[in-house]
Amino acid sequence: MKLKDLQRAEFWIATILYAIAVIILISNTGNRTHSNAYYHFRNEGLTFSYLYSYFLPKLFQFSTYYFAFLALNFVIIPSLIKKDQSFFNGLLAFILFLIMGLVISITKTYTEAYKLIEYDEIQDAYNRIFFQGFSSSLWIIIAISGYVLLKEFIIYLIEDYKKADTTQNQIKIDIGFGLAFWFVGLLLWASANAPFEIIIMWTLVIFSGIGITVYAIYFYLPKHYLRGSRFSRYFWQIVLASILSAIPSILIMLIMSDRGEWGAIILCFHFPTQLVITLPLAWYIYRSRLANSNQISTLKKELGKSDASLSFLQSQINPHFLFNALNTLYGTALQENAERTGEGIQKLGDMMRFMLHENVQDKISLTRDVDYLENYISLQKLRTSRSADIVIETQIDEQLNNLQITPMLLIPFVENAFKHGISLQQPSHIRITLQTKENTLYFDVHNSIHIKPDNDPEKLKSGIGLANVKQRLALLYPNKHELIIRESAKEFFIHLTIQL
Repeated sequence: MKLKDLQRAEFWIATILYAIAVIILISNTGNRTHSNAYYHFRNEGLTFSYLYSYFLPKLFQFSTYYFAFLALNFVIIPSLIKKDQSFFNGLLAFILFLIMGLVISITKTYTEAYKLIEYDEIQDAYNRIFFQGFSSSLWIIIAISGYVLLKEFIIYLIEDYKKADTTQNQIKIDIGFGLAFWFVGLLLWASANAPFEIIIMWTLVIFSGIGITVYAIYFYLPKHYLRGSRFSRYFWQIVLASILSAIPSILIMLIMSDRGEWGAIILCFHFPTQLVITLPLAWYIYRSRLANSNQISTLKKELGKSDASLSFLQSQINPHFLFNALNTLYGTALQENAERTGEGIQKLGDMMRFMLHENVQDKISLTRDVDYLENYISLQKLRTSRSADIVIETQIDEQLNNLQITPMLLIPFVENAFKHGISLQQPSHIRITLQTKENTLYFDVHNSIHIKPDNDPEKLKSGIGLANVKQRLALLYPNKHELIIRESAKEFFIHLTIQL
């Protein structure tokens, strides 16, 4: 998933949750007794107005939470991480803390007005309410900041994993996703005003689940799965791990809660969670990764065979011999005043040098790839220059940047255009444009279509093929390219955009 797609999803999820909260407030307008505040007001002999004592204060609070999330998630925290205008964004965070603290505190004086009569001095009541309001503001900022930092950490781990595919990086990513799941649940429990014991129980159970999952995927299953161990042995191993992880969880719960029954409650929630969710999830993840690993190993073996075959073929003819032979032919053509022949030999030599030296690299300069493209087009123009009905137009901008590209990604589209778009008997046209803007490459090929006769030797030759290019683009530039192909009875058009 792209970062922009993630941010768009975050925005709409936050907006939908905010809208749901507002709708719930509106839908309860006709039932003023739904709120606990109503009973508190009645018990203290105070008049309760749903509009002023509940609806409007809660609306202001929800709106403040919503805009605080947007500001912190999309502007302030990302800028602080990048150290971009740190003082200004730190000041914004402090101002946000003050504004949110004031809004929460003032609205609490309406929703919790019954607490004012509990104090001998009205100022003491306001001090207490405002202290709670600013404390809530601080905790909300900490919670949102924690979510953003955890998200950035997971993104960092994913990027680091792409650079170095190691077991340690994968463990970090798995733990990171587990912590993200725990944190989202924590926010939901906190927003629902869940008891403190529920939050502690959620934390202990999820942390135990993360530990059991890591143990199963990276320690137990790698040693026993390939040996043919039965699933029942794995099941009882997870049961034992669940029991061992439950002991410290119960002790922590008994220490932090003065209610003894929470030990039994956590057992009733802990074991079903680990056995019904964690156990099959770890099993499924390990088997899926093992299958993918086997596929990758098979592909590497096939690639190794292909590389060996290519090296064998390259060793059959000394490239220097070919270049020397072409230079000899080029000199002979110039001596005989065959300029067009000499030009064609020179361009063919440049193309062969490119194929033997630069085509084997992962990335090359875009300028060199464009040179190869232009040499190919020039050779085709030499072949078709005597036909007035063939129009070949190119608009290829000079590349003055330092962009890099995987070699031989563009040439298949041009080869396809000359193969199917040129006919020596019928009017034909090919238009090729290539432009770059910042780090984006724009490449268009537009050509006529001619069905080749059955006796044409090129009819059955597929060349590299568009399907192969599509596969290479998907592997080399995932989520960084767009390929549009349109075809009619007489014309063929491709538009390719690549983020280099």
